Amino acid sequence: MPEAAPVAGSAQGAPAAGSGPRRIGRALLHVLGLAALGLLYLGAASLMALAVVRVGADLLAGIDPFLPAGRRPFLGAMALARRELAVDILRQVFLAGLVLATALRWSGGGWRARLALDRAEPNGMRPRDLLLVLLLWPVLHIAWVGFTADLFGARFGQGTRLSPLLTPGAVAAWLAYVVVLAPLAEEMLVRGELFCRARAVLGPLATVLVTALLFSAAHVSGWGLARPVSLLPLALALGVLRWRTGRLWPCIALHGWSNLALLAYVLWPG
Repeated sequence: MPEAAPVAGSAQGAPAAGSGPRRIGRALLHVLGLAALGLLYLGAASLMALAVVRVGADLLAGIDPFLPAGRRPFLGAMALARRELAVDILRQVFLAGLVLATALRWSGGGWRARLALDRAEPNGMRPRDLLLVLLLWPVLHIAWVGFTADLFGARFGQGTRLSPLLTPGAVAAWLAYVVVLAPLAEEMLVRGELFCRARAVLGPLATVLVTALLFSAAHVSGWGLARPVSLLPLALALGVLRWRTGRLWPCIALHGWSNLALLAYVLWPG
């Protein structure tokens, strides 16, 4: 990849001309490469977080981190819950760091433009329209998530409560993770780095669709396709915002706001 990758939305970001089959082949290979790259980022961030929490928490607890599993003392439910939360938080921190390091490596001083974190590109969306999207989207998102949960037979907002093992400090950290850290890191990866790479060979609508599918596929869980399908409209909306505004901040804001609204709906008493 060239040292200064084209920025989405600019004239340089337009796909190169070529024969139809060759362009389609290039595009398919590029999409597969983006999927592999996304998995690499997520896998590396997860391994780093697990290693840090395992070694660090063991040392703080006075446990040899290299003890065989059969000789390790029982940690207790509260300690395990804290470690799981720490892994989730550090995964997002490491993910954001890896994406930032990549942007610096390929674009140097232009890393902000690469990740759409600067104000160089004109905002192609009127502030009034952007505000309207931010205000109305959570309602549509909650309605869609509820519909898909019923469609797939998944539980949504049924007796969901915070774990009693979490202290007030842990709850605050978890909320920061869900509303701030996860949206920031995931948007830097998907609508930042991957969007920039996709626009090098794909048109804007194809880039929005591809990054939306990658984002949704990364959220496959024990409920199978229920969560990816529930997130697809949000992923498409985030991609459109990234394309129309030329900036990542609206995507981060909508992502975090949607997470907060969904949490409030699920955890609301009654």
